Amino acid sequence: MKAIGYVRVSTDKQADRGVSLEAQVEKIKAMAVVHYVELLDVIVDAGESAKDLDRPGMIRILELVGSRAVQMVIVAKLDRLTRSVRDLAILLERFDKRGVFLVSVAESLDTGSAAGRLVLNIMTAVSQWEREAIGERTRDAMRHKKSKLEYIGNAPYGFRLAADGKHVEPEPGEQAILERIQRLRKGGQSLRQIAQELNRNGILTRQGSPWRHEYVVRLLKVA
Repeated sequence: MKAIGYVRVSTDKQADRGVSLEAQVEKIKAMAVVHYVELLDVIVDAGESAKDLDRPGMIRILELVGSRAVQMVIVAKLDRLTRSVRDLAILLERFDKRGVFLVSVAESLDTGSAAGRLVLNIMTAVSQWEREAIGERTRDAMRHKKSKLEYIGNAPYGFRLAADGKHVEPEPGEQAILERIQRLRKGGQSLRQIAQELNRNGILTRQGSPWRHEYVVRLLKVA
């Protein structure tokens, strides 16, 4: 049986967390020995995220699977392959159609068995749920902070960070510009006309650049 290895790191900093390219390669080589398979190569995706399958190394893996050149794909850890339940399902379906097994070292998973496929799907679903739950908690926390005029990062236009470093307070100069923009808009001027009016009067954005209609519309949405 012939196998191909796949490794991925998104940043150089990951070398300190045990998922460096070298560490992944060694784990894959060891697993190939355990399974008595011929490891043809280890394909590398360096500096690539797992947000989708559009990666040079992953494309090569799918080509090998599609041509039936390999019967097994080995990864050091499942999240090196993908972090998406949807993408995992796509990969498993393609692998299954070509009779290719997926083996993950860290999770001790082998899709050569029904039990292995079940555990793999459950683990990935739980991982997806955890990421979505974290996202929901983060959004809820940000909404709570916004309701109390607490902000993380830059204060929105028209406001500045207060002395306590947590709350924001109105910035008189920007508030006056916001009011002017609203008056011009209510007076029937277009977004481009408003930007041109501000530029003619020597008024600059917070970044010190000329006004554009895209910036005007963003401020009108939050005003």
